[in-house]
Formats: sequence, C-alpha cells, structure tokens
Amino acid sequence: MLDQRLIRENPKLIADGLKNRGIEIDLEQLQLKSERLKDIEQQRNKLQAQGNSIGKEVGQKIREGVKPNSNEIDLLRSKGNKIKQKVAELEEVEKEISEEIKNTILTLPNIPNKECPIGKDEKNNIVIRSWGEPIKSKDYKDHWSIAEDLGLLDTQRSVRISKSRFVTLFNEGARLERALINFMLDLHTNKGYTEVLPPALVNTASLTASGQLPKFSDESFRCIEDDLWLTPTAEVPLTSLHREEIIPLKNLPIRYVAYSPCFRREAGSYGRDTRGLIRLHQFNKVELYWFVHPENSRKAHEQITKDAEDVLKALELPYRVVELCTGDLGFSASRTYDLEVWLPGAETFREISSSSLCNDFQARRSSIRTKDGKTNVLVHTLNASGLAVGRTMAALLENGQSSDGTVALPKALVPYFGASKLKPQSK
Repeated sequence: MLDQRLIRENPKLIADGLKNRGIEIDLEQLQLKSERLKDIEQQRNKLQAQGNSIGKEVGQKIREGVKPNSNEIDLLRSKGNKIKQKVAELEEVEKEISEEIKNTILTLPNIPNKECPIGKDEKNNIVIRSWGEPIKSKDYKDHWSIAEDLGLLDTQRSVRISKSRFVTLFNEGARLERALINFMLDLHTNKGYTEVLPPALVNTASLTASGQLPKFSDESFRCIEDDLWLTPTAEVPLTSLHREEIIPLKNLPIRYVAYSPCFRREAGSYGRDTRGLIRLHQFNKVELYWFVHPENSRKAHEQITKDAEDVLKALELPYRVVELCTGDLGFSASRTYDLEVWLPGAETFREISSSSLCNDFQARRSSIRTKDGKTNVLVHTLNASGLAVGRTMAALLENGQSSDGTVALPKALVPYFGASKLKPQSK
C-alpha cells in the first residue's frame, strides 16, 4: 500500500511513478481527502486534550473540597460532555474518510524503484545476463508430446475430474514432481532458509495484505461461505506470518522457503499455453520469501535472485535474467527480475521465476515493522519462485530429450528421483 503521507505531501511523486507504469491518475481528490483527514485528526486530538484537562480539573477541585454536585462541577462536566460528543462526531467522520482513502489506495500498485527501466510492456524489458548454451534444433519436441510418449500425465481424465487446464501426473511423472520439490527445498534449506508448509486456504485479510485483493479478485478461486480462498502463491500466507507484528531487529533478515500448491483462475489468458504444464489452474511451486531491514533490501534482492538461479544451474538448464520495465511490473513489486528458462521444443525462453522487491508496500498493508532504535519502521519484503515445479519439469523434458525417446536427468536430481533417465513405457 502506498504511503498516505506521500500522497498528501508529494502527490507528483506518486503520479509520476504510476505514469511510468502506464497509469494516468488524478490524485487531487485523494490528496484533499488526506489533508482533510489530517485536519480532523488534529481537531480531535486538541479536543481530547481539552477533555482530559477538564477531567483533571474536576478531580482537583473535588480534592480541594468543592462538592461533586456543585454548580461549578456541573458546569465543568457539562463542558466535558459537549467535548466528548464533538469528539465522537469527529471520530465518525474520520472513520468514514479514512475508509474511503484506504479503499482507493488499496487499488493503487507500488511505485517503481528509480533503478527500474522505464517502458510500456515486455518489449522494453532488459536482458541482464544469461547462463548455459541454449539447444537449438528443429527436431526437438514440445514437452507435452514427450510427457505423453512417456506416460507421465493425462489431461483428458483431468477434464473429467475437474475441467480443462488441470493435469494428473502418473508413474514417473508424479515421482519426478515429488523429486523436484524435495530437491528445491533441500537446496534452499541448506543455505539457511527456514522451511514452512503453510495453509493452502487463506482468508481475505491475507490476500489483501500481500496485494492480491481487491485488485485481482477474479484471478483466485473463492470458498464464499467461509471467507477463504485457494492461495495463488505461497507469497500470500508467508506475508501474513508476521502480519501486525513488530519483528525484533536482531531477527532480521528472516528467510523462508515454502512448498505449496497454487491455484489461479487465469482469467483473460484463454488461448495462451493451453497445452502441457506451462499455464495451469493448479500447479506446485517452491517460494522464497524475505523480511529485511530497509537498508538491506537492495542487496537482498540480488541474493534472493541468485538463490533462485542456483536451482537452474544445479539442474543444468540454460536461462537468462531479465529486468522488467515499469510497465510490466507486478502489482506489489517495485523492481523485478524474471528468470526465463530455455525450452528448445518451443524454441523460446519462458518465465520460470519472478524475483521481486516490494519495498514497504506489503509491510504497510500488513503492518509489519521492526524497531530501529526507538522508532518503529516498516520492513521490506521480497519474494522469488525457487522454482515453479511444473515449468521446471517441462524444461527438463525438453532439454534432456534424446532421439531414442529417453530423457536424461541432471546429476543433482538423480539421488531424489532414483534414476538418471526417463524411459518410454515400452522399454
């Protein structure tokens, strides 16, 4: 959530940041409401101070011998009651305006960092670095063809069970998914991450805290009767692990790694990546999440990105790191690196991890702070996929395929999977 003080005192900064995202907005009305709210708050504080002073005066006079039912005391109490009534009226107005401001601010995305390249869309993203040598061959198959040949998955039966864009994994496909999850978790916990297995159902407050609501309500599956939603990413419950807390400074940084099933309606994306493992309504993901002191967040962003990259390196998958321009940033992010893995069958790079620095955007929505000296300051949060499991499997199938129909697996995964190759069922 954006800082209301900035909207009041420096609306141009906010407007310029949103403009770089491609959002033209007039903040005048919001600024006026914010200024009025501050004025009302000052009036209320002044009246409350007067009321407290009158209360003390009444007590002092009674201690000095003035009778409690005297005219003098009655007049003071009457004055005090009028002040209380006025305070109550101001509180109602204050509450109403505050709610209006909050509801508007909750729909506004984060402001891009100064380092973030300005651009309109993904065409303006910048390739930062690359690793590995992409295989380029017209003879390579798409991952879904390989998976079907190997008997790893079944989409038709999944439609019978639920609907399109769900997949059921069988035999070595199910085992490979499990092996990847365990491999990723071990890789990150060995670096000092704390492993978390959060709930898959989250409440409205958690989705709002992470920035999913109210903007993207049509992207999530909802259990209406219970005020619960199927989580679109482990970022949501991990953000709320410390909601409304003051984290001791000595405990920072906090680094979590979590496996979770993720659920997304993918509204508006029909017709894109409808085959295979790339764009599903349900998928597994290993998520990295950091809470850090604001002074350390830039360095932390580089590190969490490298931690995600290490998974791709260990799995011997060629990839590149792309910095997103302002117009392509996610709602809560102020700066983002996408990791894009090479898929030789599709002859393209495909996003497999998004590493984002959110500054204090999520912490303000969640009221997550730390004490810096005597002052409470909002922490900064970061998240990165480490990695999306289905897309990782797709990349392994396409990059490891051989002309004999087998798929070679990277050495790092063999102890988890129990074999060095995937073989057709007939062999």
